[in-house]
Amino acid sequence: MNFLDLAKKRFSVRCYEAKPVPEEVLEKVLEAGHLAPSAANRQPCHLIVVRSEEQRRKLGITYPRDWFWQAPVIIVVCVESSQAWVRSDSKNYADVDGAILVDHMTLCAADLGLGTCWIGAFDPARVRSILNLPPGIEPLAMMPLGYPAEPERAKIRKPLAELIHQETW
Repeated sequence: MNFLDLAKKRFSVRCYEAKPVPEEVLEKVLEAGHLAPSAANRQPCHLIVVRSEEQRRKLGITYPRDWFWQAPVIIVVCVESSQAWVRSDSKNYADVDGAILVDHMTLCAADLGLGTCWIGAFDPARVRSILNLPPGIEPLAMMPLGYPAEPERAKIRKPLAELIHQETW
């Protein structure tokens, strides 16, 4: 499948089959994240793979939607801001690096027939406590991963012309 077809195929899945994700398939998704570029190649991201139902249910408290914790795998993407590149205006790129990593994983998952949903509306303090995160490690996103139990949905996007500016604004 070409890249644009893959980008069109990927959607936010909110219903997962109870079927486990094979280890070799999960490894490919994790490798896609590992291969993601980061500013100045600082690689300030960490991944926590959560498979046990007990731990997934605990994370479900931080984002209270049953479909979330019912996915067979939840990947928690964390960033270590102190290790990230910082632009001259003091903009820390840890979150940007983490976003690129998540995007690589979501597209790889779609290519492998898996579904994902980018979760940012969670309680970070509770995630920190549940996962016993050390100081300086911040949860950025959570990504349920599994086989979709729902049909693909059409993407609704603004016209491309509304996003494009030539030469200046």
